[in-house]
Amino acid sequence: MIGIVGGVGPLAGVDIVKKIIEETDARRDQDHLPVLLSSQSNRIPDRTGYLVGEEITNPAHAIAEIAFELEKAGATVVAIPCNTAHSPRIFEVIQEELHSKGSNIKVLHMVEETAKFIKEHHSDIQVGVLSTIGTRNTGLYKNVLENFGLTCVEPNDELQQKVHQAIYDQTYGIKAYSSPVTNRAHDVLVAAIKELKAQGAQVIILGCTELPLALREKSYSGLPVIDPNRILARTLIKELDESKLIPYSD
Repeated sequence: MIGIVGGVGPLAGVDIVKKIIEETDARRDQDHLPVLLSSQSNRIPDRTGYLVGEEITNPAHAIAEIAFELEKAGATVVAIPCNTAHSPRIFEVIQEELHSKGSNIKVLHMVEETAKFIKEHHSDIQVGVLSTIGTRNTGLYKNVLENFGLTCVEPNDELQQKVHQAIYDQTYGIKAYSSPVTNRAHDVLVAAIKELKAQGAQVIILGCTELPLALREKSYSGLPVIDPNRILARTLIKELDESKLIPYSD
């Protein structure tokens, strides 16, 4: 069974389940893979808040507890549809706590899987990343991409603040208004892609799981858009039953 630690944010968990269904080679209900989503936002502190010092409790503790609950319910591989949760200060603690519990569940690393995908399908390329402040400031994508021989192009401080607000602002941000996303949030993100293109980006990673809710096209300003949530969905299918994975087409 596939396990999903949801609630980070809530629609990101639903989104990855949808993408698991879309990427599965199935002709009838019974052909689909078993998936268990545990969406308990109330238990998990904000990941960016923790990384920037606004939240004292490491969300790793709750994420590890929920992952262990999923394992006890039958999951053998688990994913966390939140880019920021894969920052070392969070992800390494998740792994340590699961190990201390005697867990055997496999936890996929969203950012590493995204880097592998880009390396395989786009080769040596400059990669623009849109993300939260927490993800950018910890160097999460930059470090992982560079480990795969890829160049990371990130927003400057002013642009990063705009992108972060498009996600978090309580009057127009995606976390507050996700269905539908506000025009203001959408337009800020499209403008950010144009700026990253001007800095040399040749492909764009939507490095926050809220972003695919706003940017639904396959390309913007002529740049391909990479959705880590879809990559994670495909990796989950491959881990559980590779024969069920629909062949990739760009």
